[in-house]
Order: sequence, then structure tokens, then C-alpha cells
Amino acid sequence: MLIFPNAKLNLGLYVTAKRPDGYHALETVFLPLPWADALEVLPAPKGQAAPSLTLTGRPIPGDVATNLCLKAYELLKADFPQLPAVQMQLHKIVPTGAGLGGGSADAAFALRALNDLFALHLTVAQLESYARRLGADCAFFIENQPRLALERGDIFEPIGVDLRGTACVVVYPGLHISTAQAFAGIVPQAPAVPLREALAQPLATWRDTVFNDFEKSLAPTYPVLADIKQQLYAAGAAYASLSGSGSAVYGLFPGAAEAPALPWPGEYLVWRGQL
Repeated sequence: MLIFPNAKLNLGLYVTAKRPDGYHALETVFLPLPWADALEVLPAPKGQAAPSLTLTGRPIPGDVATNLCLKAYELLKADFPQLPAVQMQLHKIVPTGAGLGGGSADAAFALRALNDLFALHLTVAQLESYARRLGADCAFFIENQPRLALERGDIFEPIGVDLRGTACVVVYPGLHISTAQAFAGIVPQAPAVPLREALAQPLATWRDTVFNDFEKSLAPTYPVLADIKQQLYAAGAAYASLSGSGSAVYGLFPGAAEAPALPWPGEYLVWRGQL
């Protein structure tokens, strides 16, 4: 089975409170982004008792044994002892540490593939429950539809945001920003305008009403993020923002036949396309 785990963008991101469990409560909207990895999941050859994972493409930090795709298999194996061994190959295209949820998508799509390949008959709610154990935003990729995300980013509400056909540019400047580093400069507070209310207004108004709290906390250390955002606005973006805790910055160009091709530095990774 060959599948293509896609990335996501954050439309607004507010850190609203510190939770008793040590995590932060968030308010954000997850939007699927058609920038995808490739993941193949096959039954292992006869005689192979343990699952295997081969990695190609962009480098992934850490030992392959700790990869979330293997952890997804192990979660299901614990509850379904009859689950046979598999061999997986992940070709990494979406950069890590970019705020695009690439690793979370890989894990969620692995769960979905295993469920389908071996007819486990897990429901959406059950798959989301497994995904939450792998990462805060993994559960989003089970249904993979625009959602208002609350609490740790794993409690979802439907939201009527439709940006299909909107031209988009995503710029990754090659910075890996850890989640801990991003949260270090955050002072939790509720947004001035609730995100659902702000996003219900025309996209042209979002520049003044929809914000990502991490932009301010990361600005002193990474001024390049603000520079990229301003370049996107100068190129005609109606809205531009950091995605997640960075370091990818995106711009939306509604009504454009295609996203502009700007002269970014060679070390930057750029995705251009339609949402």
C-alpha cells in the first residue's frame, strides 16, 4: 500500500493557558497542505518476525527505531497480537522542525494504512485515540479536514474554512526550531478576537486579526522569519504567517492563477501550489 502523508498549515495559533498536566492549551486551525511524503506499507516477507522501516529523502533526526511510523505499528500490535510484521519505506519530502506536522502525518497515515491493510475495522474515533498517544497533532491527520483545534491541539471542532484553489507559498529557511524553545518565550493569554470569529471574515482582514503567538516569541532569535513574512506581503500575499512553532512561513494569494516564484536563497526549501 502506497500512501502520501500530507503536511498542514496553522491558521492562527494562540497559546491560551498552561494546563495542570504541564502542557499548554492552544487555539488554532489546522488546514491540510498538499506537500507530502511517500509511505509504503507492505506485509513483511515470510520469516521476518519484526517490523522494519527504511528511510530515504530528507534526513530525519534520531534513531530509526524511534520513528513514529514504527511506534504506530507497536501501538496497534499491543492490542492486536495477530498483526503480522510489516516492512515500511518512508521517503521524506516535508522538512522536519518546520511547524508543518510532517512527522505527525507520517504516524497517522501509518495507523490508517495498517488499519486498512489488515482489516482491523477501527473507527475514526479509535484511530484518533491511538494517534493522540503518538503526538499532540497526530489525530488531526486521521480525518485530514480543516478543524479548529483546542486544548493540546487534539480536540477538534468543524470549521467552515475553505481555501481550496488558493495559491500558496511555503518557505522553509532551514531552521529546526524545537517545541521547547518556541514555548519558552510564551505568556499564555486568550486572543483579542476568537479565532473562529476572525476566520469567518474575508481573508483580506486576517492580516490584522489572525496571529501566531510564536512569531513574537521567536522574533528576537530568528529575525529571518519576519523577513520572509514581509517578502511574502511585498509579493502580494493577502495573508502571511508562521506555521505552528516554525520555522516555515507561508503566504496566501487568493485569486492568483499560481503562487509567485520569488528569488529565495538557495538553502531555502520552497513549496508552491494550490491549497
